[in-house]
Amino acid sequence: MAEGGLSMVEKVTEVFSTEQIEASARRTKLVQRASKITGKLFLALVTLGRWSNGQPSMAQLAAKAAQLAPPVTVTPEALQQRMPARAVAFLQALLQRAFRTLHTQDTGGDEALFAPCARVQIADSPGFGLPASLLEQFPGAGGSGSKAGAKIQWVWEYLSQPFAPLALIPWTVPDKKYVDTGVELAHPHSLFLFDLGSFKLAACAQITAARAYFLSRRTQQATLEAVVEGRGQPLDLPRCRAQDSRPRVEKSVLVGARARVAARLSAVRMPEALVNERRRHAHAIAKKCGSTPSQAYLTLLAWHLFITNVPASVWPPQTGAIVYPLRWQVELVFKAWKSHLPLAPLTPTTKNSTLCSRYARLLLIVVTFALGAPVRATVGQTQQREVSLIKLVRHCQAGADQWLRGLFQSPPQLTTFLAQACAAAERLVRKAVRTRRTSAQRLRDSLGPQVDFFEPALALAA
Repeated sequence: MAEGGLSMVEKVTEVFSTEQIEASARRTKLVQRASKITGKLFLALVTLGRWSNGQPSMAQLAAKAAQLAPPVTVTPEALQQRMPARAVAFLQALLQRAFRTLHTQDTGGDEALFAPCARVQIADSPGFGLPASLLEQFPGAGGSGSKAGAKIQWVWEYLSQPFAPLALIPWTVPDKKYVDTGVELAHPHSLFLFDLGSFKLAACAQITAARAYFLSRRTQQATLEAVVEGRGQPLDLPRCRAQDSRPRVEKSVLVGARARVAARLSAVRMPEALVNERRRHAHAIAKKCGSTPSQAYLTLLAWHLFITNVPASVWPPQTGAIVYPLRWQVELVFKAWKSHLPLAPLTPTTKNSTLCSRYARLLLIVVTFALGAPVRATVGQTQQREVSLIKLVRHCQAGADQWLRGLFQSPPQLTTFLAQACAAAERLVRKAVRTRRTSAQRLRDSLGPQVDFFEPALALAA
């Protein structure tokens, strides 16, 4: 394992330090007197103990405690009694500490790919239903869905894979309201990838003011003006696209009636079969609402429309449309979380046990993907391959019972175990070799020899 990977393993070992965990247990009053159920045992059972077996009962968790060395004899009732508000505070404290300890800026295997970008931030929010007992704290979206629901609002740094920030919030909080928190992370030459739900013009203006970059699909609500001889002029986008037969078009624009953010509009024509499918879907949605889609809207469905403030001297016209699909890597993360680090449902019985389950899962997420960062970097640099996030989670989950026992070994033994697990992951979690090129590979192809000139181009653009 590379030196950086070993450093991360040592940081994970530090997260599971007995002294630190017990200090948090006493501070949050989870443990107030001598007991068989220590802070570390409780943490191990609600995270790794539950991870290896889907939805284990308290009796099964008690059986896992009896298999430790030395064995710990506890009853299911005693474990259930440790699920009050103090347990929630304990897990929240450990999650915050793990986040601070494991946050890293070590880049992965895409340094050349994103040479002009100090960071690549992807903002999104997976949601899930919760039991009705949490309705007051986490109101849901209503309708036919769950009465209670939550979202994880987060910003994922694609190059090094830390999460900053990471928060559990009610479903009813709109993504656009939370995006301001993520934009506070804007540093010169960092890149933000937004989906339509997170796009906010004020945030784009703030990013531009911070000398950072954004890339998003064009939202219908955003006013566009064409820049002609340095001045804004009204832009009839549907008419321009209907009269243009070129496969790719780029235009300098001002976005927003008030903010007037300078950007580039990239339009990429879609294949006819896909256009027809998109239009059929638009008609079906409109029919349910008793309306008909406008001709202007149907015209624009023939194009992928992106807006970005990355200068043309840094990105050639075709690059933005190829970079944006990397945002869908976040969907793979969500799939891994929901399928193999299940956030919901875990059939909890009370409000506090529900919150304990969620915060325990979030802690597993932070630890798992922290270990995945050096694995991803090593595989990319030494094997020129990409890592499957889902395979990575499955690999870690397969060894959950060994992790559980390893937590109670000495720190050097735990470090050795984690290092061996990461070394095995470098062989087992690579994406399969396939004929179809990945988004990252297509992006490298699109950049071509320009990669060598990114740094001076960046200096000129600044």
